[in-house]
Amino acid sequence: MAGQGDFDIGQLSSSQQEALQQYTQVTNQEVKDAIPLLQRSQWNVQIAIAKFFDGEGPDPVAEAMAQQQDLPRMTARHENLQESLYHSTPQPRRSRPNVPDPAPRIVPQPPMLHRPPFLIGLLLAPFSIGYNVASRIFRTVWYLLSFLPAPIRPRALTNGAARGLRNTTGRRMLMPQDTAARFKREFEEEYGSDELPWFEGGIAQAQDLAKKDLKFLWVVLMSPEHDETASFTRDTLLAPDVVNFIRDPANNIILWGGNVLDSEAYQVAQEYNCTKYPFSALVCLTPKEGSTRMSIVKRLAGPMPPSTYLSEAQTAINKYAGDLAGVRAERVAQEVSRNLRNQQDSAYERSLAKDRERARQRREAEKAAAEAARRAEEAAAAAERLEQHRTDWKRWRATTIEAEPPATDKEVSRLALKMPESSGAGRIVRRFRNSATLESLYAFVECYDMLGEAAGQDSAQKRPPSDYKHEYRFQIASVMPRTVYEPREEQTIGEAIGRSGNLIVEEIVSNEESDLDEAEAT
Repeated sequence: MAGQGDFDIGQLSSSQQEALQQYTQVTNQEVKDAIPLLQRSQWNVQIAIAKFFDGEGPDPVAEAMAQQQDLPRMTARHENLQESLYHSTPQPRRSRPNVPDPAPRIVPQPPMLHRPPFLIGLLLAPFSIGYNVASRIFRTVWYLLSFLPAPIRPRALTNGAARGLRNTTGRRMLMPQDTAARFKREFEEEYGSDELPWFEGGIAQAQDLAKKDLKFLWVVLMSPEHDETASFTRDTLLAPDVVNFIRDPANNIILWGGNVLDSEAYQVAQEYNCTKYPFSALVCLTPKEGSTRMSIVKRLAGPMPPSTYLSEAQTAINKYAGDLAGVRAERVAQEVSRNLRNQQDSAYERSLAKDRERARQRREAEKAAAEAARRAEEAAAAAERLEQHRTDWKRWRATTIEAEPPATDKEVSRLALKMPESSGAGRIVRRFRNSATLESLYAFVECYDMLGEAAGQDSAQKRPPSDYKHEYRFQIASVMPRTVYEPREEQTIGEAIGRSGNLIVEEIVSNEESDLDEAEAT
């Protein structure tokens, strides 16, 4: 495992790289330390995170090898009885000097309540009821006696009130955050408002925060049953120098306190080997002992002057502050490298997104151009078909126009038509039967240029285009007064115009053509 510090991440599989990324995001640990821990955890992220916060247990394989090395050799011979007795006596286990004890992550567990069987509980019910009634009467009497004057008050009450924190026998177990709030409230009620920055949470949360932020966890355990608790709190813990030292941000201290009558603080006392109160302990990350190991670097038990208390804590902090600063610098460098890599990835993703957007716009532009070309071709083909249909219709309609009536016919209308300049026909004078419709007048004007060509053709040989309805692109109007005559088949020339008239043929300009002409003029 010695070569894992220079392990190449590229040699990991995709699932192992994903596990490594999840683990480092939660723990902020260096890759060179994270990979061995993940390998020891069989690349299980949850197990590795639990080992990081709770600490790793002993390796059974390593212990077995160590025990195998410590076994006495069967081939060894002892020269005398005294040497044989010495080697047969179990030797004390040697421990490494100046190695702090580990600080386990403590999560308070609720007490296990074992209920007796139903029959036994039924038999013991009278005794239980009697005990509860007696205890309530005793507490009531004890409470009333506390209001007596000091000279006649029972001595037990006086000693109990002078013990510092009130007796809390029978305290109900609360959540870690509520327990911390209760400890802070009782502390302020007993010693007044203070400036100590008590951590408002459980010991596990405080230890996790100290490990994550590389700070020192200052644990203070108090027992209201000890007489030195009040004097230690007022003279030492609340001394201005101690308070200022704990509150100084440069010292990176998280202060957690607990009453040993609470389940959580009692478990802390058991795990921290507390034998005397008041008790204080300094906990921090010890990278030399393990990249994830939290250790108890200093224990302070019993009453002591503020100067001694402060000096002992300052010495322990100075001893391990350098190691924490080194880990903090490595984490900062790792975070800078990670941020730089994220920025590069983000810039690459933005560039890639821009390229994709340009490609999409180019494809859309090409698609729009192709669609416009297709529509233009379809419009041109449609216009060509329309013009062909118009031509075919005019050729057919020219063969159906009646010839001009003779001058001797009196049932005629003599009309003078001023043709449009585009036709080049000028002014035309022609006779029409009075019974001819206005539509036939329009047809005459429309097919005027084809009348000579259709004179020798038979209308039966021509057919109008199918699915085509002809629209006239001009209108016929009189000059004085101005009247526009529509191409109606139900109205005759005689009814609408009379026996004679001067008419003007006006071309109808569409809106699109008028807009185009205005644009060209502009």
